[in-house]
Amino acid sequence: MARRAFLLGGSGQTGRALIPRLQERGWDVVVGSRGERDSPLGVEHVQVDRADTAALRQALGKGTEVLVDFVAFEQEHAEQLLALKELIGSLVVISTASVYTDHEGRTFDEAKTPEQFPRFPIPISERDQPTVEPGDANYSTKKAAIEHVLLGQDALPSTLIRAGAIYGPGGSVREWYFVKRVLDERRYVILGDRGQSRFHPISTENLADLIWLAAEHPGRRVLNAGDPGPPTLLEISRAIAAALGHDWTEVLLPTPGEPCETPWSCPRPVVLDMTEAAFEVGYRPVTTYERAVPATCEWLVEATKERPWEELMPRMAEYMQDSFDYAAEDELLRGLVKAE
Repeated sequence: MARRAFLLGGSGQTGRALIPRLQERGWDVVVGSRGERDSPLGVEHVQVDRADTAALRQALGKGTEVLVDFVAFEQEHAEQLLALKELIGSLVVISTASVYTDHEGRTFDEAKTPEQFPRFPIPISERDQPTVEPGDANYSTKKAAIEHVLLGQDALPSTLIRAGAIYGPGGSVREWYFVKRVLDERRYVILGDRGQSRFHPISTENLADLIWLAAEHPGRRVLNAGDPGPPTLLEISRAIAAALGHDWTEVLLPTPGEPCETPWSCPRPVVLDMTEAAFEVGYRPVTTYERAVPATCEWLVEATKERPWEELMPRMAEYMQDSFDYAAEDELLRGLVKAE
């Protein structure tokens, strides 16, 4: 008899990558989401709002061997899952690398200046790196609260995945920062810190494989999720330009700051240790950033032909409003030419 996997909020980019992996290995897959939409890849879809526990209980029916939660954002969501534990064999819950804090207490969410940005070891290990205090102050503290609840019990095996910067076809992705510049035929790309910023990305292909392995090997644990050989900002820009057959002149400034802030820009590197994932569940990456990003670029090009990018990726639009100030970039370039 096939095992059942229930993907809560699984109609997005990572769910689309995960579904075929589960199906190929004999799992029956059900996607539960709020939208009235056809489920990706034709699997069963149940319309359910996770805020409605009774409806979620009904959607789970007689139960599921694993529930993968893509939309757990606060402590109440963890408590809700525990209240349904008799229907769930094990959990895999998507958390975030932003729960990490450095040993001096500096956090992602509270860093307003480069000096306030965390100074992490390279790489960051799940075993000994501290995390923010659980609470409801911001996105990271809420994720930490979820982790605190699920890791503090042993009735329901729970794997928490601390993902880096997720990218892949079908969702809001940072890669739009460079893809739009290609589509707008920009001849120059300006990068601060000489393009050496490093914020660990994770392909939905690699993330899906890690989720599948965690489902196959239930346990109480935390696992990082990041691609092998995390690229620098400069390497990301080059990979995207190459994927779209575009050439531009790289303007590498020695310092960070406007107008060259990108979604990956950070004063100090953020690199995740993937040793634990290999040890705990036998994880091995299936792709690299350079090999995986072309599919994301192609999806962005096609999807934005049909819908405005702000409508397609509303969350991205919120913090990318000032990311395409080409007039400011051109003014900076003119100033650099005059200074030569």
